[in-house]
Amino acid sequence: MKNTYTLILIFFFVAIAQLAQAQDPRFSQFYASPLNLNPAMTGVYEGQFRVVANYRELYNSILGSEPFRTISASFDMRHQVNRGNYVGFGVNLMRDAAGLSNFNRQTAAVSASVMKQLNGGRYRANDQFLIAGAQLGVGQHGLNWSKLWFTNQYDQENGAINFDNPSGEGFLNNSSDMYIDFNAGVLWYALFDERQSIYVGGALHHLNSPNISFLDQEDELPSRWVAHMGGELPFGKELSILPAIAVMGQNQSLSTTMGANFRFTNREWRELALRAGAWAHVVNQLESGFALDAITATAILELEAWNLSFSYDITTSTLTAANNGRGAFEVSLIYMHPAKARRSDVNCPNF
Repeated sequence: MKNTYTLILIFFFVAIAQLAQAQDPRFSQFYASPLNLNPAMTGVYEGQFRVVANYRELYNSILGSEPFRTISASFDMRHQVNRGNYVGFGVNLMRDAAGLSNFNRQTAAVSASVMKQLNGGRYRANDQFLIAGAQLGVGQHGLNWSKLWFTNQYDQENGAINFDNPSGEGFLNNSSDMYIDFNAGVLWYALFDERQSIYVGGALHHLNSPNISFLDQEDELPSRWVAHMGGELPFGKELSILPAIAVMGQNQSLSTTMGANFRFTNREWRELALRAGAWAHVVNQLESGFALDAITATAILELEAWNLSFSYDITTSTLTAANNGRGAFEVSLIYMHPAKARRSDVNCPNF
């Protein structure tokens, strides 16, 4: 059985690599931003409750003090319903701002999940869970029109932009109306040993295709689908590898992030673990098809209930001519409060 799941993990990891920029903001450390990835990740952790914070900054080498910035924070907890069954609850906040125009998106959502134990017990061997989750939230898009210029504002005599001239555009608002957003997802995972696991999940975001227009017209936010998979394979008593992949599609855009982190632990009571890895980001480009967009290097420190992650994206696309390969950096911080009693805890994979 263990060999079978290992083969499935490897096959899926290689096959999806053939697929591949989504319009929604994304994190290279998708595994460290669970509620943004899949609502079914709500409550899937070992402990009493979990707090997550993520920060991503992109293209500061080109845009200077106006880079793309994505900030997210979430809190989730789990409650036991009866033996082997749990419900999870969470809240997730995100703000994304892009460039000089300060085009921004902010969302707030509450999430819930139902966790059904399919196999196993208090011990890790052969634990299996099936989880279904949903998110209901609100969002709003904003834009600072005063920082943009248009053809009517170009002064040909002086060869300069005159912001006092009317733009000739029919802009009504600096923000869209508040909209309702709905997301849903599923997740299955199996544990075979302390450091041997597999998980598979999928989610649909913006199921209701909300209207995000700044004008008096319809401009629907396209639905986004996510498929992700990963696991952990041990190499001896102290070293293991955690491969994972996330594929996202939105409208005509496809994005794939795939790679692995190696994890080393000293297996002591005050557990310290270190991770390091590399990830590839593949996208579909309009003219050249699928192409490698960036390579991400990661470093992660685990200390008891804390998990601190750093990553840096090295640009590999034609944009390197402008940014010399300097892409994005990310910081993620996760705190998982230990459970009060071992019997109320849930065995979960390392993500």
